[in-house]
Amino acid sequence: MTAYAIAHLREAAPHPEIAEYIERITATFEPYGGRFLVHGSQHEVKEGSWPGHVVVIGFPGMDEARAWWDSPAYQEIAPLRSRHIAGDIVLVPGVPDGYDPAVTAKALRAAMDGR
Repeated sequence: MTAYAIAHLREAAPHPEIAEYIERITATFEPYGGRFLVHGSQHEVKEGSWPGHVVVIGFPGMDEARAWWDSPAYQEIAPLRSRHIAGDIVLVPGVPDGYDPAVTAKALRAAMDGR
């Protein structure tokens, strides 16, 4: 099942270390089947607030996403970003093939009814 690394990164002043991070990151996730799905795009906020930038990297599964995050190659460059850009980063699994949200709603209704 596909998994995603999702980053909500705050605005930051340009810095040479950020440029280096961007130059090097692709080589850290490609060995794990990762690829950019969202990067450097303008987003459109429809509810609430979302200052900063969104980055989404897709992976074949959670094992690959975790292996990338924990890899020596990524951990070596992570400080280049984290020293200059505050943000939140999560790894999240996608939904399985055939996912039906009605099944989730049914379970929620049953839980609310005490069944």
